[in-house]
Amino acid sequence: MIKINIHDRITMLQEKLCQSQLDGALIINPVDLYYYSGSRQNALLWVPADAAPILLVRKSLTRAKQDSSLDDIRPFPRGKDLAAILGQAARRVGVLEDVMPVQQLKFYSRLLPEVDFCDISGINRELRSVKSVAELEVMKQAGDKLCSVFEQIPDFLRDGVREIDLSAEIEVRLRRLGGEGPVRMRAFNMELFGGLATCGASACAPGFFDGAVTGEGTSNAFPNGASEQLIMRDLPIMIDYTGIFDGYIVDMTRMFVIGQMPDEAQKAFDVALAIQAYVEENLQPGQICSALFEGACQLAEEHGLLHHFMGVAGEQAKFVGHGVGLELDEFPVLAKGFDVPLVERQTIAVEPKFILPGLGVVGIENTFAVGVDGGVRITRLKDDLVCV
Repeated sequence: MIKINIHDRITMLQEKLCQSQLDGALIINPVDLYYYSGSRQNALLWVPADAAPILLVRKSLTRAKQDSSLDDIRPFPRGKDLAAILGQAARRVGVLEDVMPVQQLKFYSRLLPEVDFCDISGINRELRSVKSVAELEVMKQAGDKLCSVFEQIPDFLRDGVREIDLSAEIEVRLRRLGGEGPVRMRAFNMELFGGLATCGASACAPGFFDGAVTGEGTSNAFPNGASEQLIMRDLPIMIDYTGIFDGYIVDMTRMFVIGQMPDEAQKAFDVALAIQAYVEENLQPGQICSALFEGACQLAEEHGLLHHFMGVAGEQAKFVGHGVGLELDEFPVLAKGFDVPLVERQTIAVEPKFILPGLGVVGIENTFAVGVDGGVRITRLKDDLVCV
């Protein structure tokens, strides 16, 4: 396992707290706890703006001490003692309102009535969007493992099997490599089961998931992912999966066909590759995220495919790439209205896709790091259509 320096992360957070004239930050969300402490236990992390952090653990204190390199790790205190731990100087305290339940915010407001809680969600997401060299290495290793499973797909892809059977075979192979499974997402009411393998018309099913493709799923309770529909010959088969190793997510899509790809689908696939090439070339520091999305839409329009770009007509996703890391939906987003410049070492899954009603979905997806000369591939498998 690659060692990641959490103390550098704490220092960068403290610098941002000082710039915002905040006295500290309270962090309770599991992903952010892991990011700043190295431990995903049931805990609260107190990060003073000008002193060493304290990890207060409900369960498991033993595991937290094993996992984290922080110096001060204690049992969670009685409620009346929390204020003393924070100190009298803690008056303006940052919290992550994008993921902090109202019930929890009310709980800490009762315990700390003198504290003014301020939202630092934007600060946190910007800090986490730029990956360290060590994080990039973890993601490259995750990408290699995900690619190795995709390389095996022609060995077990057959017509007549159900989408869910194909998905299960991919998932078991990822799991045997140490894949962790749960896809963490920050957005409220979003959930995903690893990825999906889908073929033909079922791939075009509309759904709640904030992406180009939802999949039909297996029930109304979880209308997402692979279904019980059969994989058929001469129809596009889209396989879109995450690889999650050491907490970090990489995201990749490849196209398969048993027999021959229909001409309409082949044309759309070629356009998807052209859009990806355009975005990849421009994944450079200073490029504006929304401008890259606009450029992608322009290419789709030039080929008469804008109406099919990034989702079912009328319900299209307004992005062509999303940040990835410990969560699937990190910053930055190559999206309409996201008028911010890219920063070197941000990691983005670029996924131009087309929904062709009655025929299926075609597209491509790779995870890149923003580099001075353009995108640096993390998922390094060839983009070619695989004919079985």
